[in-house]
Amino acid sequence: METLSEIAAVIARHVSKDGFHATPIERVTLVRSSTVTMPMPNVYRPQLVLVVQGRKEVTLGDRVFRYAPGRYGVVTYDLPAIGHVVEATPDKPYLCLYLDFDPVMLGDLALRVPPPGTPSLPIGKTVSDAGADLLDATLRLLRQLDDPAALPVLGPLAEQEILYRLLAGPDGARMRHITSGQGRVAQIGRAIAWIGLNFRERFSIERLAAEVGMSPSSLHEHFRAVTAMTPLQFQKQLRLQDARSLMLVDDIDVTTAAFSVGYESPSQFSREYRRHFGEPPLRDIARLRASPALAVVA
Repeated sequence: METLSEIAAVIARHVSKDGFHATPIERVTLVRSSTVTMPMPNVYRPQLVLVVQGRKEVTLGDRVFRYAPGRYGVVTYDLPAIGHVVEATPDKPYLCLYLDFDPVMLGDLALRVPPPGTPSLPIGKTVSDAGADLLDATLRLLRQLDDPAALPVLGPLAEQEILYRLLAGPDGARMRHITSGQGRVAQIGRAIAWIGLNFRERFSIERLAAEVGMSPSSLHEHFRAVTAMTPLQFQKQLRLQDARSLMLVDDIDVTTAAFSVGYESPSQFSREYRRHFGEPPLRDIARLRASPALAVVA
């Protein structure tokens, strides 16, 4: 816990306002929230997520992942999920670190680190307790924020150690999915990427299966195992998140947003939006604009 407290102190020194904060360390983002937040959707990239202070929950499909201080998550695909901070105060804010995975660095290490003896479940997100070695490496990486002259030399070494600890640990087999170009899990990765590019268009399971070289039944089974949802549920989440962003950021009206993301019926869009976000579109957007502090993506 002493190492975790040191990590929290470094983050607190460099982040004084709520929100997401890029850092001089490439691929590292720091997050702070002094309040609990409402559930907010986000597409999580392949990355390490380490909660240092406070607590949060992330929902992926029908699964809920709970983070506490010293717990980390590994994401291996671009996945639409809903996260929110469930414990934070101004005196003890929620603090979190994101490290996006460098596929080149990860691929090089994967060739040199022996694979684990037991395969992992294919789910594209997990949450585990961080061991002392992983926390030590994370602290060494963050200390480079206080030593910018050493960052170009020591930063990549600490980042490589973090990736090594993950590859050598219980998430090792899962981490290798990011660099693998073969097998069922790789095909699901291509299906996820294809939906990400084409979610505004109508498509059938048969077409998606043909795009990635799988049978429809095999695609459905393996896609759900990786993402905790079906391909069409995955598409729907991307559509709703995109529409919400259009209305909130670009001030687009409900009907235009619905048509823009591929809905043919504004009324169907509003029904699905309310089921997903808990409020009708106009009320939800008004709530977000009235309380921006509650809309921090965890």
